[in-house]
Amino acid sequence: MRPYLKYISKQFSRLILLLCALVFINIIIFITSFYKIVKTDYTKSSPLQVLSAVQDDCSISGISNSAQNILNKYNVWAIYLDLDGNVMWNHQAPSDISDKYLINDIAVISKGYLNDYPVFLHTNDDGLLILGYPKDSYFKLQSNYFSIKALRKLPLFLLTLLLLDLAIIILIYLRSKNKFISNIKPIIDGIESLASGKPVNLAENGQLSEVAESVNRASYVINRQNEARVNWISGVSHDIRTPLSLILGYSDKIKNQPLVDDEISKYADIIGQNSIRIKDLVSDLNLFSMLEYNMQPLSLSYIRISKLIRSFVANIINEGLDEPYSISLEIAPSAELLELNCNERLIERALSNLVNNSIRHNPDGCDITIELATHEGRLQIIVSDNGVGVSKDMAGEQKKPHYFEALDERLDLRHGLGLIIVKQIIEAHGGTLDTPEVSTGYKTILSF
Repeated sequence: MRPYLKYISKQFSRLILLLCALVFINIIIFITSFYKIVKTDYTKSSPLQVLSAVQDDCSISGISNSAQNILNKYNVWAIYLDLDGNVMWNHQAPSDISDKYLINDIAVISKGYLNDYPVFLHTNDDGLLILGYPKDSYFKLQSNYFSIKALRKLPLFLLTLLLLDLAIIILIYLRSKNKFISNIKPIIDGIESLASGKPVNLAENGQLSEVAESVNRASYVINRQNEARVNWISGVSHDIRTPLSLILGYSDKIKNQPLVDDEISKYADIIGQNSIRIKDLVSDLNLFSMLEYNMQPLSLSYIRISKLIRSFVANIINEGLDEPYSISLEIAPSAELLELNCNERLIERALSNLVNNSIRHNPDGCDITIELATHEGRLQIIVSDNGVGVSKDMAGEQKKPHYFEALDERLDLRHGLGLIIVKQIIEAHGGTLDTPEVSTGYKTILSF
C-alpha cells in the first residue's frame, strides 16, 4: 500500500477507535450515574425503607411518635384504612384525600397512585397502611410484570443489536474511506506525476475541484517553462553549430597545410579537438533537455540486443581505435536470443558515451570490455575497463546531482553530461544504472 493510503487508513482507523472509545466512555458514565441514582433511591430515605421503618408502629388504633417523626423528616403523609375501607386516621394527609374508599378504589390505589400522589402500601391483619408522597416525586410502572421468555431473550437481543451497530460502523468506515481515497487518489497521483516532470490534466469536478484546478495550473506553468528551456537550448545549439563547423573546417585545413609550422599545426589540432568536444557537448545538451523534460516520445521496438551490441562493437573496430586502446565483447549463452523493447539509437548512444568515458579518462590506454549477460531474471549490459579507475572521492562526486539538477544553477561542468545522459536513457527504458566499486578500472552495469 502506498504511504498516503496508509496514512489515510490510519486516520480513519483512529477516528473509528475514537468513536468506539467515546461510546464506551458514555456507557460507563451512564452506568455509573444510573447506579448512583438507583443507590440513592435505596437509602434510608427511599419509600421502601421508610415504609419498612414505620409499618410496625402503625395500626388501626394509631401511629407512634417515632413513626410520625420519620414521616415528617421525609415529607411523607399517611392514612390507615380498616377492612371496610374507612380511613381510621391520617397523618398530614392532603385535603383531597377521602375518608372512605370502596373496593374499586383500593384496586386503583394498588397500582401505585392515589389522586396522582405516588403511594406505597403495607397490609396488616386489621387494615391497610398507605404512605403518600408529593405529586411528581416518583414514577411507578403501571405494569410490573415481564415474561420469563422475554427476559431470557433480552441479553441475546442486546448482543445482536451491539454487533449490528458495530457492523454498521465498519461499513460506514469502509465506505467513507473508499470514497475519500477515490476522491483524493487522482490528486495525489497528479502531484506525484508533477514531481516527476510529467504533464498532468485532472478532471476538475467533485469536492476537490479547486485542488485539481490548482494542480492543472501548476502543470501548465511547469510545462511552459520546460518547453521554453528546451526551445532556448535548441536555439542556442543551432546558433553554435554554424560557427563551430567553420572552426572545425579551418582548423583541419590549417593542420593539413604542407608548409605550416609544426607549432601552428599543433595549435590547429588543439582547436579542432576542443571544437569536437564542444560539438559533442552541444549534442549531449540537446539530448539531455529532450530526455529531462520528456519532449520527445521514445520510438520503441523489440530488438535482439546481442545483434545490436555486436554491430556497435564492429563499427568501433572498423572506424579504428588508437593503439593504446582495445575493445572486446562477451555474450553469455543465456542472453544470446533475448530481445529488448528499446530505441536502438539511444541504446547505441548510451554505449558510445560509456566507451568514450573510458577512453577520455585513460589517456595512457586501457582494455574496454562489453558484456551481455543475465542476472536474477534481468538483462544486463556491463561496460568495464582496466584503466586508472576513479578514487573513492571521485566515485562519491559522481553520485552527486549534476549541475543541471542543482539548485544554485552554477554552470560548473563537474562530471560532464556523459554518464548523466546514459542514466537518463536507461531510466527512460525502465532500467537502472549502477557503478560498483572495483579493484581495477571502472565498471558500469545497465540492468533491464
